[in-house]
Amino acid sequence: MKYPNIEAERSRRNLTRSELAENLSVSRATYSNWQSGKTEIPGCQIIAMAKLFGVTSDYLLGLSSPDSRPA
Repeated sequence: MKYPNIEAERSRRNLTRSELAENLSVSRATYSNWQSGKTEIPGCQIIAMAKLFGVTSDYLLGLSSPDSRPA
């Protein structure tokens, strides 16, 4: 499963994929595997990204609309 909202938030913050991976303390390859759907993103990493981006985990996973993002 791909996560376009994660990529959108990464892009909004002008982070490279490598920089986001570093912020999450994972390798660039691990992040790539998550985005391609090769491996699942651990829940703790989804929570970490939600905190980093200031959004909900539901939004990152595509379970809610962008309108539900916190301001």
